[in-house]
Amino acid sequence: MKKSFILFIVLIFSMYGLSAKQWVYVSPKGDDRNTGTREQPLASLAGARDRIRQLSEQKQLTDTVYVYVLPGDYYMKEPLRLTGQDGGTAQSPVIFTAGAVNRPVFYGGMKLNRFEAVSKNLWRVFVPEVARFGFYFEQLYVNGERRFRAQTPNRGGFYFVKNVEKIRFDDNPSSLAVQKIKIFPSDAGFLDLDQTELDDALVVFYHDWDVTRTPIQSFSSKDTSFCVTGKGSRFWGRINFANRYVVENYRKALDAPGEWYLARDGYLYYIPYPGETIDNTECIAPVTEKFLVVEGDQATGKRVEHIRFENLCFRVAGYHTPARGNEAIQAASYLEAAITLDHAKHIGFQNCEIAHTGSNAIWFRQGSSDCIVQHCHLYDLGAGGVKIGEIEINPDSSEIVNHITVDNNIIQHGGNVFPSAVGVIIHQGSDNTISHNDIADFRYSGVSVGWVWDYTYSPSKRNKIAFNHIHHLGWGELNDMGGVYTLGQSEGTTVGNNVIDHVYSFRYGGWGLYCDGASSHIVMENNLVYNCKNAGFHQNYGKENIVRNNIFAFNIQSELQFTTVEEHKSLSFVHNIVYFNKGVLYQSMGKDKWLKAITEIDYNCYWDTRTSQPDFHGLDTDGWNKLRLMAPTPIEQEEHLKGEKRSFREWQKLGKDQHSLVADPLFKDPRNLDFHFKSLKVARKIGFVPFDYAKAGVYGEEEWKKL
Repeated sequence: MKKSFILFIVLIFSMYGLSAKQWVYVSPKGDDRNTGTREQPLASLAGARDRIRQLSEQKQLTDTVYVYVLPGDYYMKEPLRLTGQDGGTAQSPVIFTAGAVNRPVFYGGMKLNRFEAVSKNLWRVFVPEVARFGFYFEQLYVNGERRFRAQTPNRGGFYFVKNVEKIRFDDNPSSLAVQKIKIFPSDAGFLDLDQTELDDALVVFYHDWDVTRTPIQSFSSKDTSFCVTGKGSRFWGRINFANRYVVENYRKALDAPGEWYLARDGYLYYIPYPGETIDNTECIAPVTEKFLVVEGDQATGKRVEHIRFENLCFRVAGYHTPARGNEAIQAASYLEAAITLDHAKHIGFQNCEIAHTGSNAIWFRQGSSDCIVQHCHLYDLGAGGVKIGEIEINPDSSEIVNHITVDNNIIQHGGNVFPSAVGVIIHQGSDNTISHNDIADFRYSGVSVGWVWDYTYSPSKRNKIAFNHIHHLGWGELNDMGGVYTLGQSEGTTVGNNVIDHVYSFRYGGWGLYCDGASSHIVMENNLVYNCKNAGFHQNYGKENIVRNNIFAFNIQSELQFTTVEEHKSLSFVHNIVYFNKGVLYQSMGKDKWLKAITEIDYNCYWDTRTSQPDFHGLDTDGWNKLRLMAPTPIEQEEHLKGEKRSFREWQKLGKDQHSLVADPLFKDPRNLDFHFKSLKVARKIGFVPFDYAKAGVYGEEEWKKL
């Protein structure tokens, strides 16, 4: 009996040893020379990584490894780097975690010293690293909020280019371009910079859907001009008289609360906001551009697998402009992210925060799959939120990023350095899910899917964009954007149950759902789209898309827009409700594009609250340049409406909307944006199936939803 008991105890301890979870502790008061116990914690995530490597080499890891991070502030001088040797397995993952309430914060920056008053409305602080080592930074955070470098005109305003003289220029993007920018005399206040300020000043030109960020090479006060150099560009990214621009980062521009300027002698100058005092102001400048780099080995096929990050906050990461600036590129596509993952699998981020970045938040790149970002708060971003997939890829490659899930996240306040960035973008990737996110306050598109502009092969298949609330985009800064923007052949891709509202472009192109370049085989259904500037739905050119069972309401210039007529079937527009009180129903670039295109348009309900006889001719916008430079204003629309019109009966005789209705759909309270039905009498006649649009957006506890 005694021997049996002893054997039982030995077995229990053996089993415990085989299944014992390993805990490694990190504390702001720790030391990376410690062993990582609760009594002797480590000081950094890198220290925890190295301790896990040590335990792994000693064969002491047989179960889940927890890196428990105690509350407090941690300052990172470089990103945490994880390779194939740092991952776990399905049975024994590595989990970096913390308490859910008082979460630790990792700063990729340094605290600056206390400000001193230069005058009543001007402070300064000496940054010795700038004066002694040439360290320079372009972002600044005061009391947890982004502050912007001094610029003219001040934020929200723009100068207009008067003319451009092409000293050396061609269409080859690899060639050198030298351009002389003529400006209006009233805007020439910055053309007296000394050489020190000239070297650091930056001009940002706003094109249609992207920006050029470039230093000033030389200037002339005599003829009010300055010269910039860069690469040659295609027509959409040229600097021309249609461009607006701002000039940032020179001392004379420092004239508004919240602006700052960093001189090369080490002094940072700042104009405080009302209510800010030197005693209550804390200032942080970025030191590193990244928080985390996860990098498997492509050559050996060794991925980084089974790692989770829970309840961690990452704040303050910078971006430094290259010496020659940034060329114009759609969606700021080549821009890095504060967290990058290559050859990664089963990596998760849960209840984390990423904020105050100079670039994007997260990028899942080469060969990554089966990863998730869930219940995370990504905000105050220099560029976009989440990027998925590569920009360029071999069609035969096994490196196509797939099965990335971005679910139940708040992704807001982006494009602060690169306004052309996107909330969530899938470049080349398949089988990804973007669901139940709140995506708002970006200067360009909310969600972008695909990265091929013609009918050639695209790997972006079976992506699902569902139950997102996508809103307040554009802010009149750029053109040609969509709440959801698509490209290329996308078999199996669905865009459903989203609420999209308040997409506002500068001149043209503030669309809710936007099928651009060769978008094909995409199903868009059960979406509510309202209060967008140019149209609720727009297709440029594409093939066999299905737009069904959506509600388009109160869009400003038009409800539906079409651009390019092709020889194949472009789309099916069926079982939709279109409800409007301003602008026109149809808009097309060129005459009668909606009529001439090969489409299926039927079983829809149309209601113009201004008249029982809505116009089905719509607004024809002639010419690409007019669309880009002189998008029709409400007055121009009204003038057009005085001309050619087409009744619903005439529209039906032309083969369209044979079973559709002009009728009030009987919403409960559309004026107050309640699009539930008080009666389904009309909806049933067109085969419309009610959907609960209130389910779009984040889910969970009320505090989370309020945030």
